Amino acid sequence: MKHQTLDQLHAVAVIEPSAAYSAMTRNQRIARWAELLERNPERLLAAFSGTEHLHPEARATVHGEGSAVAVAFEDTVLRASGLRDDTYGEAKRFFELNDWQLHDIVCDCHVGATMKAGWAAARVRAMIGGNRFLAWLKQRIMH
Repeated sequence: MKHQTLDQLHAVAVIEPSAAYSAMTRNQRIARWAELLERNPERLLAAFSGTEHLHPEARATVHGEGSAVAVAFEDTVLRASGLRDDTYGEAKRFFELNDWQLHDIVCDCHVGATMKAGWAAARVRAMIGGNRFLAWLKQRIMH
């Protein structure tokens, strides 16, 4: 499957957002992302490298091939809701996360070069309620 940005698709097609998806709230978008990751909890995902050390402009453009952000971008529902690509900056914008929140989900300083999707799902889900410990505990109990 070849991923294209909305700008690239607009060059060859008329794109109209689906009303059913365009009204998703922040928490609904984040929950959807967690659900996508939970579908295959053992899947190995690539981590972003050293996001906290990058200049903000450089950080925003880091591409997430094979990452938790790429899992979100593979989803037609999230793309229809406005997710434009699988970069760090786009995930930050679309999921309405600050740098430290997104860093907590995708950076290699927590797990090394790869992470399991189930681990990432717990981190993502914690962004809904804000209690990362409870998300971690749920992951341990369920797996």
